[in-house]
Amino acid sequence: MSDDNLNVISASEGVAINNPNFFLTISNFEVSDGLDIVENINVLLDDTSKKVDFENLCEISEKFNTDNNIEGSYICQNSKSIDYFRNSYKDFDLFTFNSNDVIIEEFTKNLKVANSPLGFGDAKIDISHIIFIDKILSPKMLLKLYKIAINIKAKFFESLKLPLHISNILNNNDFLVISSKISPDTFNEENIHNESVDINNNYYEDDDINLDEFKILMEDAIIISCEDTIEKLNLNFGILDYFVSEGILIGDLVEAGFELCEGVEVTDELKEKLEQEILKSLSDINVIALLMAAIRTEEDFSNNRLREVDVSDDPAYLYSDEILGMAIANQIAGSKAIFNFARYDKAKPGIIYGLGPMMDDIFAGLIAGCMSKIFEE
Repeated sequence: MSDDNLNVISASEGVAINNPNFFLTISNFEVSDGLDIVENINVLLDDTSKKVDFENLCEISEKFNTDNNIEGSYICQNSKSIDYFRNSYKDFDLFTFNSNDVIIEEFTKNLKVANSPLGFGDAKIDISHIIFIDKILSPKMLLKLYKIAINIKAKFFESLKLPLHISNILNNNDFLVISSKISPDTFNEENIHNESVDINNNYYEDDDINLDEFKILMEDAIIISCEDTIEKLNLNFGILDYFVSEGILIGDLVEAGFELCEGVEVTDELKEKLEQEILKSLSDINVIALLMAAIRTEEDFSNNRLREVDVSDDPAYLYSDEILGMAIANQIAGSKAIFNFARYDKAKPGIIYGLGPMMDDIFAGLIAGCMSKIFEE
């Protein structure tokens, strides 16, 4: 697009989006009263990663403005990162800011896992947006667009069905600004600074926007920006991440595997062999597909998403879980592993005991198949 007066000032300590002719904004910024008329939208780098109070943040923002020759009023937000990119469209600009503490690490040659140096108790992933619309819009219209932006972003991330421990740290500290131009005929700097502007009774271009069409365009833009951010941050998740989400560690599976092992000395070498076999099996696309089918199904069951299904007492007539378990065992070590599956499914050793009706059988199948494989010689 964009408005010729829209300037972006980037520095090591922050980013300012400046419009000397003023923005009308609605936001959840820390320094804002929700609806504001300002010349600057500031995102400031939080070097300490600590929450600062309102007064301190104002001081930081004023120093940032002075150091970078930025004049005028502002709203501002503290952020762990000031990384951003900008997408321009016919009637609006979308700035996407991201902050991420999660990295994807190699676990084996074929498997990766999400990790964070902060631990998942303190780690954060935040994807935030500042939208500037090249129209003179009323507060009522800005509020409508603000709600639309919040809803589409929430729906998008819900649709991804991310591992629970990732969802728990996602967008807990994100921010959103919807801004537009103001009328030069009805607003002037003196009135603004004297707080004598009646924003409810002025000229607006709301009727120039087809809200249904604009809603679709803005939703598409937000989804694209979220997809691009996920790609830029290399945030992709695999089977081990879903194990972590369920509280299941490879070591737990190894211990469960040897609980039913009789007449054999369980050595560290044998445990290592089972661990490697489990990891090898988790590189098999068919094993992954069967595991994820059960994990997704159990999530739907446990959240009562299917009216016809009640698995609160693990009903005896539910046997598709056993079919999946047997299929996993068979995929790993052939038909002989199915007999081993029956033992593990009945005994439910170690971590398997207490898992849900779908989960206990698929992990019984995984362990049974891998145990059969390491003793097949």
